[in-house]
Amino acid sequence: MAETKEGSGSEMSLKDQGNEFFKSGKYLKAAALYTQAIKQDPSNPTLYSNRAAALLQLDKLNKALDDAEITIKLKPQWEKGYFRKGSILEAMKRYDDALAAFQIALQYNSQSQEVSRKIKRLNQLVKDSKRAQEVENMRSNVDVAKHLDTLKSEMAGKYGSEYGKDLFSFLVETIETAVKSWHETSSVDARVYFLLDKEKTQTDKYAPVVNIDKAFESPHTHSNCFSFLRQYAEESFSKAACLVTPKSIIAYPQVWKGQGSRKWKHAHSDGFFVQFESPSLRKLFFIPSSNEKGQTLCRDPEVLDIGVHEVLPRLFK
Repeated sequence: MAETKEGSGSEMSLKDQGNEFFKSGKYLKAAALYTQAIKQDPSNPTLYSNRAAALLQLDKLNKALDDAEITIKLKPQWEKGYFRKGSILEAMKRYDDALAAFQIALQYNSQSQEVSRKIKRLNQLVKDSKRAQEVENMRSNVDVAKHLDTLKSEMAGKYGSEYGKDLFSFLVETIETAVKSWHETSSVDARVYFLLDKEKTQTDKYAPVVNIDKAFESPHTHSNCFSFLRQYAEESFSKAACLVTPKSIIAYPQVWKGQGSRKWKHAHSDGFFVQFESPSLRKLFFIPSSNEKGQTLCRDPEVLDIGVHEVLPRLFK
């Protein structure tokens, strides 16, 4: 709120008029009257402090900050100048700088509950801001390959370095595409991606992606889908396949239910499955999802026992 410190008669009148306009929410008129008063008394810190408060309400933050700095310069041991500066920096979302200003204000008035509340609030905002940035960095810098590094070696061992590299890249790209979709829409389409043979596959007949959104409605649809996909994989000369499906659409089979070896820790988590299929290697992953600071965040892929939790039976004979 604007200050009401006593001053000379002329300045007092202009300042008091400004204060009345400030109290009634007419911040532009208040700022204009404080400006007139400053012309009459340019070394009065209270006037700059009051105008800073009015300019803050008008969202003229750079000008408000200038007035706060002048207030501090004119009266460096007055906590109000630092309070004004902190409030303006907070509005600019410069939370670290705002916190520093409020801490100086508290040094000059250690009894101020208003400043103490501001510091408590800013500490939480700084913490939340840093966490939100961490979440955004995790969302933006998805590195699936790093989490599947041991699988890369396993594929190279089974198929040789070049062929194994192709299979690994196919799996990583499929998961990263799904993660990006999940971050943007909180969902993925139920699909099977095929790594087609460039020399043998009739690309005009066989597409690299097959939608399977109806596959998990019942045992009947599941069985029909599996039969179709197995035939598709064989006739298209696919080298590998990668199933992606959100957990939320699976009515059958609900592979996360059960006791003993069938029990797993993400039974109540949202997320999606990725099942990798090749003639001699099968892998199953679950990518759990959570909400962090209002953002959807995919967690690291969890490897599941495909013999226990498979979403589809073996596609390659």
